[in-house]
Amino acid sequence: MQRIGIIGVGEIGRAIVTGLRHGEEPGPEVLLSPRGARTAAELAERYDGVRVCADNQEVVDGSDLVIVALRRQDWRAALAGLVVPDDRVVVNVIPGVASEELRRVLATGAALTHAIPLPTVRERRCLTVVQPSHPDADALFELLGGALPVADEAALNVLSAVTSTQTTHYAFLATLVSWATDQGIPAADADRFVRGLYQDVGRSLADGTRSLERLAAEHETPGGSNERVRTTWYDQANSGALRGTLDGLVGDLHGGHR
Repeated sequence: MQRIGIIGVGEIGRAIVTGLRHGEEPGPEVLLSPRGARTAAELAERYDGVRVCADNQEVVDGSDLVIVALRRQDWRAALAGLVVPDDRVVVNVIPGVASEELRRVLATGAALTHAIPLPTVRERRCLTVVQPSHPDADALFELLGGALPVADEAALNVLSAVTSTQTTHYAFLATLVSWATDQGIPAADADRFVRGLYQDVGRSLADGTRSLERLAAEHETPGGSNERVRTTWYDQANSGALRGTLDGLVGDLHGGHR
């Protein structure tokens, strides 16, 4: 694979580098920006073929594919004055920043694609949404767990909104642990049990031959306790509230309120 540059070495930058070095093959050369200096230095020390550049321009000059993984609040300042030749491929992974907005700031004719990698790329277990499809970007994310090209930025925003439910899931599990603890279960035992329970649930998702609706039906008995919780707590009102929240979020993304 081509030489890969990463501008902004935070959580996602670290995960991408770790994923590229996760397999047995040596992987591509990786050039890191000095932003996130401690993380960049740690990665360069840990992995062969990974080095820290003096500045962002050196990253661009030495790379074929450049991943821009900056924080939303300071990406403009970080990219000011950067010259990106038209023969580069730029992958935008800045949360909530549209590719056309990034292109205006970079003032480049380079191929530019938008992607939503998640931290699990570190283990090559992340299906990454890509828009538009580009052979080099698709190949990168296929290596990191899979690429899912979508038709347009509107579709990318929809799936971006879906990713925003992750911490809600963790908070739901934390509520289960807290409730069990309130009922007299030792906190450590409750935590261990809930984690094990939902790890098993997660493993069942790997079976793509069964729809989510079928999985739900197969995990509950008519009139049983699972059905009771689903129908009395996660009812139409709760489902509608979730849909309304996601509608509002994707509306903000479409409207540029980022």
